[in-house]
Amino acid sequence: MTRVVLAKLGLDGHDVGVRLIGKHLANAGFEVIYLGKRIPTATIVHVAIQEDADAVGLSCLSGGLGHFASLTVEGLRREGADVPVLAGGIDEPAEIERMMAAGVHRHFGPGASMEEIVTAFREAT
Repeated sequence: MTRVVLAKLGLDGHDVGVRLIGKHLANAGFEVIYLGKRIPTATIVHVAIQEDADAVGLSCLSGGLGHFASLTVEGLRREGADVPVLAGGIDEPAEIERMMAAGVHRHFGPGASMEEIVTAFREAT
């Protein structure tokens, strides 16, 4: 079974979307480990490695997505883990470009469909 770690980043406390994505991923046959809100990137990296995750999904709607997603990718690389990171949320266009350049596999903005997101996780793993 494909194992995915999901987390909310930064100060964003709105987790309905990421929990809904987790439900759709679980219904599609993924094992989902949801870490919760305001999770530090070091914790996400640690759990992804400990749980032998096939992918990491990050969510942030309060700004900082690019920064935190980049830190997560860097942390995984530093630990030698080749785990794709998919990110959803809102940030400045330059920050989205920066996180993509840092190695984020895919970004989803407002309006992305659940089908598109589930398909992207399937393709990433």
